[in-house]
Amino acid sequence: MLRSLFSGVSGLRNHQIRLDVISNNIANVNTIGFKGSRATFRDVLYQTMLGATAPQGGRGGINPRQVGLGVSIGSIDSVMSQGNIETTGRNTDLAIEGDGFFILGDDNGAQFFTRAGAFSLDQVGNLVNAGNGLKVVGWNADPTTGVLDPNNAVPGFIRIIRGQEMPPRATTTVDYLGNLDAREVTGATRTAQKTVYDSLGNTHELTITFTKVDPAIHPNRWTWTATCSDPTITVDDGAGGVATGTVDFTNGGAFEGEVPATPTVRFSGILGADDLVMTLDFDHLTQYASAATANAGEQDGYLRGSLTEFSMDTSGVITGYYTNGRSRALAQVALALFNNPEGLMRWGDTLFQESNNSGVPQIGVALSGGRGTLKPGALEMSNVDLSQEFTNLIITQRGFQASSRVITTSDEVLQELVNLKR
Repeated sequence: MLRSLFSGVSGLRNHQIRLDVISNNIANVNTIGFKGSRATFRDVLYQTMLGATAPQGGRGGINPRQVGLGVSIGSIDSVMSQGNIETTGRNTDLAIEGDGFFILGDDNGAQFFTRAGAFSLDQVGNLVNAGNGLKVVGWNADPTTGVLDPNNAVPGFIRIIRGQEMPPRATTTVDYLGNLDAREVTGATRTAQKTVYDSLGNTHELTITFTKVDPAIHPNRWTWTATCSDPTITVDDGAGGVATGTVDFTNGGAFEGEVPATPTVRFSGILGADDLVMTLDFDHLTQYASAATANAGEQDGYLRGSLTEFSMDTSGVITGYYTNGRSRALAQVALALFNNPEGLMRWGDTLFQESNNSGVPQIGVALSGGRGTLKPGALEMSNVDLSQEFTNLIITQRGFQASSRVITTSDEVLQELVNLKR
């Protein structure tokens, strides 16, 4: 039989494989997070008819004479280039702009990686892949304090429960800011009221009364006194003394100092609640010759609240919003990075698995280590370039067609050989 016949057959077979790869790419042109593939060819075994000879006897050398025996698939590579980002507006959709992969798993220990960020919440609050129910891996914040620490925590499945409770927090600090009018006469007062919270979430009115000191005693001093609107509550300085002190200003009107150095107010006798101990911060007060604006600023306590909504940011942090007007971190999405992402095994459903040549997943957060940036409310589209794929389709068709002509021609040559007997 002719060698060309088998070379033509190998051309048909391997061009068909390349056609399969191209057709799969075209079929997935609208598959979110899809990464295209490419097939490359390599020549195969050669039959050596004459080996090479070196120059000798005054004559030059002779090159080897070899006849190739066809073609085979050299590689089928995954093309991991970035796909276009499409805005969806869904707050559970995420797109990666960079080299990272989302991590998915289940309770049986399976672990997969994907670029398709079409996520949703299931009935128990798990953040899952919308297509197959695999759970998204990340770090959950402490449900009581809201502390989120990916650097010192083991990744787990992200869970967001609408309506989850935020327990009340007792006020521990109250800030004061604004101006005390330097033109005021001795004995003039300015009051600043602030609603504060105890350990049960009960509200109380803290009133600080600033009183101008006689300039003959101190030209830039005001006293302060703390009271509570509830007469059943005892107010002191945390040690049983009167909740009072002084605030001093420089000749330029800036804050200079206070006595005591750490102003403290304690509310005690609150039915069923812990004593409410608060540190006051007067550092942002001023004393200029202008209208008095001194008032209470921020305080760190709050009521009980329920989770109503959440959002994601570019680092993958999921922030929850509560009925008490507070917000805090709920979780953070984890990303994996591979030394050789093209070595990942495809698993269908736009999923990949670690292989012997991909390297181990380097798990971390977005905006670090080259993992990329997350785009909330968006999805990464397929990276298939239709113009390139159709060009490859034409080239592959011509290659297949040419290989079929080789087989036809070889058959005709064999037919001529048979006809020699006639």
